[in-house]
Amino acid sequence: MRFLYLLLFFLTSLSSGFCQSGFHFEKSKKKVVIPFQLINNLIFIPINVNGETLTFLLDTGVEETVLFSLDEKEEVSLFQLEKIKLRGLGANDAVEAFKSSKNKLEVMGFTDTDHEIYLILDQEFNFSSQVGIPVNGIIGYHFFKNHLVEIDYDRKKVIIYPETNTKIRKRLTKMYHREAISLENNKPYYVTNVSTTSNTRPSKMLIDTGNSDAIWLFLNEAKDLSLPAKNISCFLGRGFSGNVYGQRARIRQFTFGNTTFENPIGTFPDSTSLRSVNFVSQRVGSLGGEVLSRFSVFFDYPNNYIYAKPGAKSKAPFHFNMSGLEVQHDGLEWVTQSYQDNTTRVAIAKNVHYNNGPVQEHLKIKFELKPVFRIFNVREGSPAQLAGVQKNDRIVKINGRNAHYLTIEKINELLKSEEGKTIVIEIERNGINHTYKFQLKSIL
Repeated sequence: MRFLYLLLFFLTSLSSGFCQSGFHFEKSKKKVVIPFQLINNLIFIPINVNGETLTFLLDTGVEETVLFSLDEKEEVSLFQLEKIKLRGLGANDAVEAFKSSKNKLEVMGFTDTDHEIYLILDQEFNFSSQVGIPVNGIIGYHFFKNHLVEIDYDRKKVIIYPETNTKIRKRLTKMYHREAISLENNKPYYVTNVSTTSNTRPSKMLIDTGNSDAIWLFLNEAKDLSLPAKNISCFLGRGFSGNVYGQRARIRQFTFGNTTFENPIGTFPDSTSLRSVNFVSQRVGSLGGEVLSRFSVFFDYPNNYIYAKPGAKSKAPFHFNMSGLEVQHDGLEWVTQSYQDNTTRVAIAKNVHYNNGPVQEHLKIKFELKPVFRIFNVREGSPAQLAGVQKNDRIVKINGRNAHYLTIEKINELLKSEEGKTIVIEIERNGINHTYKFQLKSIL
C-alpha cells in the first residue's frame, strides 16, 4: 500500500453558460514541453492565471478547473464571479464556491483566453500540506480536450502536440499499446478485466491522474466483486465533502497497457464517502497514478484513445505504507546553522572568551527556512500506533535523519520500504521529545 494524499473532484452537476474556446498553441509552436513535479504519483505543473503563476495538479478525473489556495504573496484577478455549491467524495455537505469566466491561462506558449475557474473559499480545503509544496488548484479536461497530450513519468515532462501531428501518430502505432476510451462527463474511461478474489469481470474504470493509488473499486457498483478477506481499514484521503475512509487489500489482478498486474493494492472506499458521487453508467472504479506512473502515456481525447508504453518502473512491486502513519507538511521554521569560513579574516566574535575558552574565529551563522512535518493520522492497530505514536505529534527525526532535511516523498518511501525494517522516530509532543521504535509489518 502506498501513502495516499489524494484530491478527487466530481463536478458532473456543473454546467457552463457557454463553450470554452480551449487551449491553443501560440505562434508557430509545433509542441509544448512542460516539466512537472511528481509527488506521490501526482503531477504538478505551473500555469499562469491572469498574470500570476500558480501550481496546479494535472487531473484527468476532473472536468472543470478549480482554484482553492492562495498564499499571502499571491493575488489573482478573477472575472464575472457567480456563487455556486460543489459536492464530491466525503461524508459532509456541499462546499461554497464561485464560478469565474473570461480568464486567461498560459503555460509555455499553450494558452486559453476564455477559461472558466471554480474558486473554493473553504481554507480547510488545503492540498499543500499534504504534498509538501504550495498547490493552488486543479486542472483537468480543458487541458486535454483538443490535443495529443503525452505524460512521460520517467522524464517528468508533459508534452503537448497538435492533434494532427502525423509523425507522432506513426511513433504511437509502432511503439505503444492502444486502448479505446470513452469520454463521459468529459472524463476518460476504459474497460479492463478485474479480479479481486476468484471472480473476473469486465470493469469500466476512470483513468484518473489525480488519484495517487493503483486502483479504486466501488463494491456497491459491482456486486460480483468482493473485498478480500485479508484487508485493513484506513483513512484514504480528503475529498470535496470531507474525509474519505475505506479498506485496502491485495487483489488478484487487472490489466492496463497490455500489462497484467498481479497482486496490486486495491482500495475500497466506503459507501458513506461515495454518497455524493454521481457515477456514470457501469463504472466500477478508478485507475490511478501508482499504475500510470509505470508508463509513458498519451491521451488522445479527440479520437477517444489512450496509448501506453511500459517505463522504468513497470515491473516494480506494489508496496504500501506499513507503519500506519499519515504525515503532512506543517509549515516552515527558521533554523540556524554554524559553519567554518576560511575565505575571510572577519570573525563573528574575535578575541572574545566564553566560559574557559575563546570563541572560534571564522565561524559564520546562517539562517534557513526548513520544513516541519506532523502526524495527522495513525491507523488503529498499526505498528506505529502500538509503539505509542499519536496524531498531531511533530516529527523531529526518523532513523537518525533530521526531519528538516526530509520531504513528504522521502518519508513515504521510508515508511513503505520493506517488511521487517526498523523505524526509530523521535517526535515532539507538548514540548517534550519522545522516541519510539517499531518494525514495518505487512498485513496484506
